[in-house]
Amino acid sequence: MQNVKRRSLLKMFLAAIPATSFPQAATGQALSAGIKVEAGQDRFQKSRTIGVSSTAFKVAASDTLGALFVMEQSNASPGGPPRHLHREQDEFWYVAAGEYVLEVGSDRFQARTGDCVLGPRNVPHAWAFVGQSPGRLLIAFTPAGKMQEWFERDRKKGAYVNDRDLYREFGMELIGPPLSLR
Repeated sequence: MQNVKRRSLLKMFLAAIPATSFPQAATGQALSAGIKVEAGQDRFQKSRTIGVSSTAFKVAASDTLGALFVMEQSNASPGGPPRHLHREQDEFWYVAAGEYVLEVGSDRFQARTGDCVLGPRNVPHAWAFVGQSPGRLLIAFTPAGKMQEWFERDRKKGAYVNDRDLYREFGMELIGPPLSLR
């Protein structure tokens, strides 16, 4: 039953992406090979820490000619990134494990394993891990834009970026602080 729900979720997500987002589909050209990234692994076999999350890339922007970037963030400590928005990307979150709070615009969502939330471009949003057991959050951006490059940058462990100019350089706007967990 769980696999049926996951397949339905993935079909819904993929159906929301216009075929013209994937240049291969628009031209009728198929990808030359499938890509598999093992559970707990990174597409490029790298270890990344972003804020309070460890991050594994699952689908690189180059895999879809810039149409999609997907990563998985694993959390053991509470918290999340500051409130921000993306000028050109829609952001999709799927809770693979644990419990999260997500705010998109004025809506606040409690999200648990199996739940998903969509954050449209130009709408302020933030999320925070609030679970008692480890969490995993699958995050997708479409189109990919500069999101992969944003997450590839060197970072200070345990801290999120709060530089407005740097956010703008990557097509985002820093709006405010992280979600209050009180």
